[in-house]
Amino acid sequence: MEQESAILALAALAQSTRLETFRLLVKASPDGLPAGEIARSLAVPHNTMSTHLNILARAGLISAERRSRLIVYRAEITRLSDLTLFLVKDCCGSNPDLCAPLIAELEPCC
Repeated sequence: MEQESAILALAALAQSTRLETFRLLVKASPDGLPAGEIARSLAVPHNTMSTHLNILARAGLISAERRSRLIVYRAEITRLSDLTLFLVKDCCGSNPDLCAPLIAELEPCC
């Protein structure tokens, strides 16, 4: 991942509603959720949610698929993985023991 892409993704997540939205979509992976359901779950007006979803989509963190009258959004798990690896790739100065707690935290969810 390029630094500019990482900055765009991190900037998109640096707002509470967008971070909650992304986390909700990660939990709903791989099926995703319709925009209206996301808005209701987070108690956010539909037009405001639309803006947040567009920002996350421009950052490549989510994708949208039209299903009849619904637009279903999904977290881009590959993009999340790329961002996470970008952030920790040079972690620990080649001392893997320092990264062991991070890896241990990630193992149960993966």
